[in-house]
Amino acid sequence: MELPPLPTKRKRASASPPPLPSVDTVDLSLLEALEQAQQHNPVETLDLKTLKKLALSFERRLNSNTAARLKYPDQPEKFADSEIELHDELQKLKILAAAPELYPDLVSLGTVNSISALLNHDNTDIAIDAVSLLQDLTDADVIEDNDEPAQVLVDALVENNAVELLVQNLARLNDSDLDESSAIYSTLSTIENLIEVKPSVTELVCEKTKLLKWLQARIKVREFDSNKQYASEILAILLQNSAANQKRFGGMNGVDTLLQAVAMYKSKDPKMEDEEEMVENFFDCLCCLLMPLENKERFVKAEGVELMIIIMNQKKSCYGSAIRALDFALTNYPPACERFIDVMGLKTAFPAFMGKIPLNKKNKKKRYKEELEERLISLIASLFGGILRGSRRERLLSKFVENECEKVDRLMELYTRYSNRVKEETERLNRLVLDDFEISEEDKYNQKLDSGLYTLQLIAVILGHLWTSEHPRMRARIELLLKQQKLTRKDVKDILQEYHDFIGDLDGPEEKERAQSKIQKFIAAFR
Repeated sequence: MELPPLPTKRKRASASPPPLPSVDTVDLSLLEALEQAQQHNPVETLDLKTLKKLALSFERRLNSNTAARLKYPDQPEKFADSEIELHDELQKLKILAAAPELYPDLVSLGTVNSISALLNHDNTDIAIDAVSLLQDLTDADVIEDNDEPAQVLVDALVENNAVELLVQNLARLNDSDLDESSAIYSTLSTIENLIEVKPSVTELVCEKTKLLKWLQARIKVREFDSNKQYASEILAILLQNSAANQKRFGGMNGVDTLLQAVAMYKSKDPKMEDEEEMVENFFDCLCCLLMPLENKERFVKAEGVELMIIIMNQKKSCYGSAIRALDFALTNYPPACERFIDVMGLKTAFPAFMGKIPLNKKNKKKRYKEELEERLISLIASLFGGILRGSRRERLLSKFVENECEKVDRLMELYTRYSNRVKEETERLNRLVLDDFEISEEDKYNQKLDSGLYTLQLIAVILGHLWTSEHPRMRARIELLLKQQKLTRKDVKDILQEYHDFIGDLDGPEEKERAQSKIQKFIAAFR
């Protein structure tokens, strides 16, 4: 069976940055000095000539500061002025964000190397200035239509160890200080920007730094704040589409960390929208972690199945997210399916399958209800695929017999709805072909999957399990309902045949053959 789709790709940073310090908390003499420096050094029109002037001025201030620190290492007052001047030069370089086409020139001048080195400056304030500058230069709005210049800049930053230095800088920042808390946010934002431009940074940052460890520690903090939210968002980005990072974080006891994080909300709702988004990020991370087999095992051992059922029973805002996590956990992993049945999961899941979901602001949305339906169908299909015999199998089958086969009725109701939806999409695609639009069979298939074919296939698979059980009441009910909808067993066979023909070999040729063999048995049974 195919895996459920990955969590939706993360949006650009939505966490709100920490509040900036008030003017009263800033050294007024420093502000005055900066204002005077800016007045005496007005910025010219942005072109290569101006860039060279800015770069040269910056390098001079940097060299002056370096020399003063080396000459008077124990006398801060001797290099304080050079630090103010260096701060001023870094602020002036921010104007380059308005001309990203100059980034390759900035790199060729060697300025990026110098900026990267400042991330490790002894004065935390200067390091923070460097982070702020990089955040501005790599901002999504700045690089949006400047892919090539942005790529040159980010490549240079990676080559000059900026990624490692950014993470090292995180370790020395204190969240309780307003300036440094804001710098943490800026650092995370810069890392996200680098990943946006160069996706390979996703694995590089986890291989070469302790970012995962830092994020894990930040998530463990009980109190909510914007940086905890942003940490959850960055972790979701790092885990999405990276099996290496999923395995790496799983080996760091990451599954347990996330279970503890979501357990705080098993019987209460988040207080605000940002906190609610953070919890959704946690579940996104958990679902990503549940892709590798070894993490599914860790999830079961950590009693993750039990926790998700408790969350569902509490009927709070995490209800749907718990179903999603269970869907990932049970897919292609029989031990999780067995545990689910052993801890009375059927009693919790089937009321939801029948449409009895708790009332909250989410389930008023049609798409939310549909997603829950699709997740529950996938979950039930996984149970049938993971439990092939014994008393657990009988308990699962008995659910479709009880109450006059009401679950069979519900299954056929969903089959009809998704079948009609797929037929409409098929007709639309056929009209496009008649209008001379070229659409490959694979593209047509993928578009139909997006329109509900995947869920329809899973419903057909469940019907296959019910039919091959040879239970007379269930078979009679399925036959009756098909007839009422002017459908036949051949319609179900056709859905299963298409599913059979498009099963891929992502998990290897042997797994493909095994999956196709199982579907072929269902097709033969519906003769």
